[in-house]
Amino acid sequence: MSQPRPTPSTPSPLELGDYFEAKYRANDDPWDYATSPYEAHKYAQTLAALPRPRYARALEIGCSVGVFTRLLAARCGDLLALDIAPSAVAQAQRRTADLPHVRVQRADAVQALPDGPFNLIVLAEVGYYWSPADLRRVRDAIVRHLAPGGDLVLVHWTPTIDDAHQTGDTVHAAFLDLERTTLVPLHHARFATFRLDVLRRV
Repeated sequence: MSQPRPTPSTPSPLELGDYFEAKYRANDDPWDYATSPYEAHKYAQTLAALPRPRYARALEIGCSVGVFTRLLAARCGDLLALDIAPSAVAQAQRRTADLPHVRVQRADAVQALPDGPFNLIVLAEVGYYWSPADLRRVRDAIVRHLAPGGDLVLVHWTPTIDDAHQTGDTVHAAFLDLERTTLVPLHHARFATFRLDVLRRV
C-alpha cells in the first residue's frame, strides 16, 4: 500500500471479504500497486531477498491485482496466488492470463490454505488485517504447508494503520517466535515504512 487509508472502524475477520471487495469496487487499484514508487521499491527488495533463483512451487497470499504476482512468476515453476476479494482476483487473472504456470484463485487464508507443500510462500501487506487468533491460525497453516527447506517471505508496512488489527512488526514477531524449532531467519531488512523478513523451515 502506498499510504494507509483511515476508515471509521476496524473490520472484523468475518467482514474482511466484503471490506476489501468494497475497496476494489470503489477504486480498481486502491493502494496504487501498479504506479506507486513505494510499491516498486518494495517489489524490487522482495525479489532481491529471495534466497534461491527459482522455486518449483510457490504460494502468494494476498495477491491483490497481481502486479507483484507477475514479477514473482519469473522465479517460479508453478505459482498459485490467492486473494479474498473477487474484483482483485479478476484483475490478477487478467494481468497473468498469458502465464500458463500461474493460477489466481479467490480464497480466505484464515479458513484454509491450498494443499501443499510449497517451496516458497509469500505473505505481504495482509497479516495485520487478521485478528491475533486468526494470525496464529494462518501462521500454523503456513508452517504445515511449507516444505522442509522451503522459504517464507514476510513483507509488511510498519507505521500504524487505522483499519488494521495490529502492526506489521506484530505480524512478523508471531512468525519469529517459532524460529528456534521451526523457522530459521535468513534475512531481515527494515526500510522507512516497511520491513522484510525471510525465514526457512527446518
